[in-house]
Amino acid sequence: MKEAPVRVLVIDDESAIRNVIRVGLEAQGLSVALAADGAQGLGKALEFHPQVVILDLGLPDMGGLEVLRRLREWTSVPVIILTVNDDEPTKVRLLDAGADDYLTKPFGLPELLARLRVALRHHHAAEATPVIETGDLRIDLNQREVRREGRVVKLTATEYAILSRLARQAGRVIPQSQLLTEIWGIHSADQSHYLRIYIAHLRKKLEKEPSAPRHILTEPGVGYRFG
Repeated sequence: MKEAPVRVLVIDDESAIRNVIRVGLEAQGLSVALAADGAQGLGKALEFHPQVVILDLGLPDMGGLEVLRRLREWTSVPVIILTVNDDEPTKVRLLDAGADDYLTKPFGLPELLARLRVALRHHHAAEATPVIETGDLRIDLNQREVRREGRVVKLTATEYAILSRLARQAGRVIPQSQLLTEIWGIHSADQSHYLRIYIAHLRKKLEKEPSAPRHILTEPGVGYRFG
């Protein structure tokens, strides 16, 4: 069976750049969707389910950083930023906001292709899928809605942050220190009791048998996994 082409979403307000990237990527057998601004790009991400996003930092309707933050609310798909600024503070800000890589304009197509290959290797070609369904649970990461057996489950902001972080990488173990740092900040990495309390709350709300969980699993001495 022929493997489906990798899907790449390009969000850039310059039509010439969009078209050059599209032609170059399609020549390599990739499937490409184009968006001219942030709002259109966020909509295309939901429809197209890209495996990589190429995002211009300067967009007419909203900043590229805002688009990146909104994407990171529901997907860990690789994002490569295009920027005219190559100063260190800009790079640090991009990486802290969740960018996987960046390219300074102008750039060559061979370098862009190389960055795409690296991003795909690191992320195992995962796609941006905003709805996760497993058993009796349905998690809509775009709408920030969780349902169990069809009924909406009310979660606190912290409970949702933990659940969405686990669900975005379903099947993979997330170390508890990483969860603590991402949810509560860098000074909370050793406060594992925080996490145990919230995991217990989540299990009461999401599991039929909280003492024998099927969805939020503990990997002793390591962390937690969503299955």
